Amino acid sequence: MADQYYANPRNAFWSITGELFGFDAAAPYDRRLAGLQSHGIALWDVLHTCRRRGSADSAIDPTSLTVNDFGAFFADYPAITAVYFNGAKAAELYRRRVVSPDGIQCHRLPSTSPAHVMRPGAKLAAWAVVAR
Repeated sequence: MADQYYANPRNAFWSITGELFGFDAAAPYDRRLAGLQSHGIALWDVLHTCRRRGSADSAIDPTSLTVNDFGAFFADYPAITAVYFNGAKAAELYRRRVVSPDGIQCHRLPSTSPAHVMRPGAKLAAWAVVAR
């Protein structure tokens, strides 16, 4: 589970994306990834590594950040036109530490973490932009 995105069962990421793209959010991890990929969705962290005590974004040690190589990623996948961030921290880190190619639209979405409380259905409605 440590090598899986959004493994916390209370995180709404998989239920939201499953609803938007028509796959079973409870399916094995590889099938959920395939469900995203079949709709042209890639899943990647802004950070390659960092030190963090606990799971809160506020617990990230700012001196420990190593950003993923987005330059190489965008070079390998030139058809990418948009990047969607799961929460404010990911968007902030990307904005501050990554040089985005011209033409890439960046969208900050509400965090799917259970710590980010929103009224029922509001997260799904906000995330619907990804499926357009």
